Amino acid sequence: MIPRLEDYALTVPASLGEALDDLARHPDARPFAGGTDLMVVLEAGHLPPGRYVSLQHCRELQGIADGSNGGVAIGALTTYTQIRDSVRLARDYPLLGAAARETGGIATQNRGTIGGNIANASPAADTPPVLLVYDAELEIASASGSRRVPYAGFHRGYKQMDLAPGELIARIHLPPRIGTHAASGLFSGAGEGSVSYYRKVGTRRAQAISKVCFAGTIRVEAGAVQEVRIALGSVAPTAIRAVRTEDELRGQPLDMDAVAAAERTLLSEIAPIDDLRSTARYRARVAANLLREFLGRAAGQEPG
Repeated sequence: MIPRLEDYALTVPASLGEALDDLARHPDARPFAGGTDLMVVLEAGHLPPGRYVSLQHCRELQGIADGSNGGVAIGALTTYTQIRDSVRLARDYPLLGAAARETGGIATQNRGTIGGNIANASPAADTPPVLLVYDAELEIASASGSRRVPYAGFHRGYKQMDLAPGELIARIHLPPRIGTHAASGLFSGAGEGSVSYYRKVGTRRAQAISKVCFAGTIRVEAGAVQEVRIALGSVAPTAIRAVRTEDELRGQPLDMDAVAAAERTLLSEIAPIDDLRSTARYRARVAANLLREFLGRAAGQEPG
């Protein structure tokens, strides 16, 4: 159905304070950031009529800065391009730049924001698995103040969030890199040390929504896994952290038996579905293959 633009109202506050006041006065209003998701829904005729609050002039929500305790704070309006091009993020949190590079095309990366990617609450979004691996926290703002919540658990189900009327995502906080966060880049391991890995599988390279996306970090020392973090998208109603698979791997050598056991555990943790983009069977097989590739990289093996 073709949307009627007169059914929509868009206000454009000059600051974050004005935007929060607007949201407080109109609890049914929705924040509008880069618009790369909402405009698609609008064109498809599925965007609910009502009031929207543009955040484009909220400079308080923009940019990448030092966070507390040596971490980093990313404003919710920071675009994929800014994340992709950040030297700081490339050095300390390389998976985030990798996910940004895989999100849509250049136009989408220039307009789309990390806050919008989270608030769209799609299980197929590219950055949420990375946020899980990095133990991100979200700063939620409203006219009455702000609060911080772990990103793990923020998405309570398909399109369900820990976000009350009048609230919006203000910043994403990443803790200082420790343990497996000390990776120097993608595929940096050679059998010992830390490896960071991000892989998105879609129909094609450009502007495809993921069928499965996988993020992981792992540290191997003295021939055994010391620390590992694994998260996936598009295999459950929300992005998930594969904690049982991580437990299966810790303390184990990366031999064939350990990898096979980890694959079995991973398949018990995910719940992919059949939809327009793929089948549950395909997603399960791909998730296991990505895990195997990730662990093979950590073991210093070239992909087969």
